Amino acid sequence: MDIPRPAAKKRGRYIAIGGVVVGIVVVTAALSRLQPAAPTVDRATLWIDTVRKGTFTREVRGPGTLDPEQVYQVAAVTSGRVEQLPLRPGAKVSDTTLLMVLTNPDEQLQLLEAQQNVAGAQAQLLQLRTTLQTQQLAQQGALADLRSQYEQAQRLVAVDSALHDKKLISQNDLQNDLDKARALAAQVSSQQQQLAVLDSSIDRQIKFQEAQVDRLQAIAKFREERVASMHMRAGVQGVLTELPLEQGEWVNEGTMVAKVAQPKRLKAVLKIPETQAVDVMLNQPASIDTRNGIVQGHVMRIYPSSDAGTVTVEVAFDDSLPRGARVGLSVDGTIQIERLKDVLFVGRPAYGQAESTVGIFRLTPDGKYADRVNVKLGVSSVNTIEVKDGLKPGDRVIISDMSNWDNQTRVRLK
Repeated sequence: MDIPRPAAKKRGRYIAIGGVVVGIVVVTAALSRLQPAAPTVDRATLWIDTVRKGTFTREVRGPGTLDPEQVYQVAAVTSGRVEQLPLRPGAKVSDTTLLMVLTNPDEQLQLLEAQQNVAGAQAQLLQLRTTLQTQQLAQQGALADLRSQYEQAQRLVAVDSALHDKKLISQNDLQNDLDKARALAAQVSSQQQQLAVLDSSIDRQIKFQEAQVDRLQAIAKFREERVASMHMRAGVQGVLTELPLEQGEWVNEGTMVAKVAQPKRLKAVLKIPETQAVDVMLNQPASIDTRNGIVQGHVMRIYPSSDAGTVTVEVAFDDSLPRGARVGLSVDGTIQIERLKDVLFVGRPAYGQAESTVGIFRLTPDGKYADRVNVKLGVSSVNTIEVKDGLKPGDRVIISDMSNWDNQTRVRLK
């Protein structure tokens, strides 16, 4: 009869357990070598673009407004209180249109004083002319009388000389008549010199007083212009855009009280991010979207400084503006920087910057998966960016935000 052998049964059990353990180790090692399953991303939520090669247009874009090319600022010449405001912003004006009326009693008083000074100076000029002319006539009369006496003395000397020759009068009488004639001749010469001095001084005195009248008249005219300036007019033809005053308000001299713009001559004033405005230059072509049509233009001015992270760029229009274009209208402008030929480019990714290397998910040929690849980017435009390395024409890449999968090298698309 057979005898049971317990030792043999135990040995078989140990062999089976060992085989199971070895199997578990092998399976565990195999599983550890397997990659984790790729996370799934909804294809409908992604923005996918295709890498292209061709002409790459660099552009920058910024919002802005339509502003008049020329704005005429009306400033107060004199201080005064606003008496009348016949117009309000938005009204069409000509160069003679009355914008407001100011009043200032001090200016009126100064004008009256200036006019009074002119009247006084004119009266003095008239009095001076009368006095000088009277003196001149008196001097001329005295000279004429002396000449008459001198001529009479000469005739007397001639008669006495004839009588002296005939021994009818003495030498002493003749000599007395000669002395009187010489004295009268000296007086005539002196009177002639005095008349000449008087004549020359008359001209100088009258010219001096006339100059004084002219100066006072200029002051009076200046005061008249200041008073007239209180009836403030537009000065140019256009549209009244600003009039920040109310009736009864006091205006100081030199204060800007109104602005007049020419609505038919508008420009676009764009705010370009300062990081993109580096390559903006004068005369570069630009297109302005007025919401009622796109108008072509060119860059005519670039502000030298930035404000709140933007650079102001002014664009002049080459074409006529569409209907509805007005001062203050919001617009979007695009400026063309340059056109590069035979360049590899793709839609600008949400997380990529110019001249940087970023990880971009590239779709597999079957379109079921997307693998992360390192891509070197070049210069950028508004919606596109240059690809320097890492992609080839025809590659499809995800350019929407993929920051939620930064730690993944592959995603599955559904």
